[in-house]
Amino acid sequence: MYTHLFSELRIADITLKNRLTMAPMYLGYAGEGGTVGSVLLDHYRLMAKSGVAMVVVENATIDHPTGSGSSRTIRVDTDNNAAGLTRLSSTIRQEGAVACLQINHAGRFAGASEPVAPSAVEAFGRTPRALSVEEIRAIVNRYADAALRVKNTGFDMVELHGGTGYLLAQFLSPRTNKREDEYGGSFENRQRFPLEVVAAVRNVVGDFPVGYRFMADEWMPDGLQLSESVRFARSLGSAGIAYLSVMGGTYESFPLPEVVGRSGEDGYMAYLAAAVKKEVRIPVIAAGRISTGSLAERILEEKKADLIGLARVLWADPEWPEKVRQGRENDIIHCDPHCGNVCMKLVMKRKPAFCARWPHDKISKWRDRTE
Repeated sequence: MYTHLFSELRIADITLKNRLTMAPMYLGYAGEGGTVGSVLLDHYRLMAKSGVAMVVVENATIDHPTGSGSSRTIRVDTDNNAAGLTRLSSTIRQEGAVACLQINHAGRFAGASEPVAPSAVEAFGRTPRALSVEEIRAIVNRYADAALRVKNTGFDMVELHGGTGYLLAQFLSPRTNKREDEYGGSFENRQRFPLEVVAAVRNVVGDFPVGYRFMADEWMPDGLQLSESVRFARSLGSAGIAYLSVMGGTYESFPLPEVVGRSGEDGYMAYLAAAVKKEVRIPVIAAGRISTGSLAERILEEKKADLIGLARVLWADPEWPEKVRQGRENDIIHCDPHCGNVCMKLVMKRKPAFCARWPHDKISKWRDRTE
């Protein structure tokens, strides 16, 4: 029925069986200390079994505790977690999906006692310490070490988290980067750190595909906007990035009334992906409440993107891909934009999330396992 949505696509030398991916979404399912346990494995087994071509595992920290968003952030900064990561990649691949792990440093949004960032710009009542040049270069090496660990634990790809206002995006943003050295000021200087990370990662992983979670617009008046981010997209394409997964907004802009209103609309971030796609020759993933097969197909048909990223849509109903493929879209359990954002509120309280649209018995069983 949907000829574009269920057609193959290649990323680097990997063939995706369709145009559907699971976009990374932090839910707090790792164990305390960032370990891989049964709750996390069962979650990603279900996501991979859904029929999507690629599963991108969320937000694994390259630097614990300084770069961890919470105590339940997956750790990829140590070989001590390698066995669990290997089980995770194997679980996803056994269900027929390509396994990708997203790696990250949270910067000023980290849960550490002393968060670090490009500059001392306050975030939610805490002011991070500005990084020294020596510390910046050490973090570049930690990204490279973590990416190699991703490759060595059986994943098919690695994704650098440059979205949601985390450290890579913090350097790029004129709002959070007030430095006056070679890492701040001009656009060329502000993009230096993320490009150094890309170069270091690609140097150690070789031809292993490296994707990038790409923030196209902070949705803040003094933040990163499309006029600059599309220039960065071109830089990433030239640097050898395998794909761009496009999103908008940060933890500071998500609560703004205009952003809350926009985020309830179907396909509300597709325009960002379309703007980026015009500037690059690598595959682009569009995400943001793409809740129907017809909308997903139209985005691909109109060449706004090459792939569709499903996050809360897939989490609310892991049968979404099959229901769309079989023409049973009326049976889909949709994420409810008017539920009060239960999942996000739980995450912000550092608790494992559940979906308000799940059946009550499923919610009860999930609470029993995660509390």
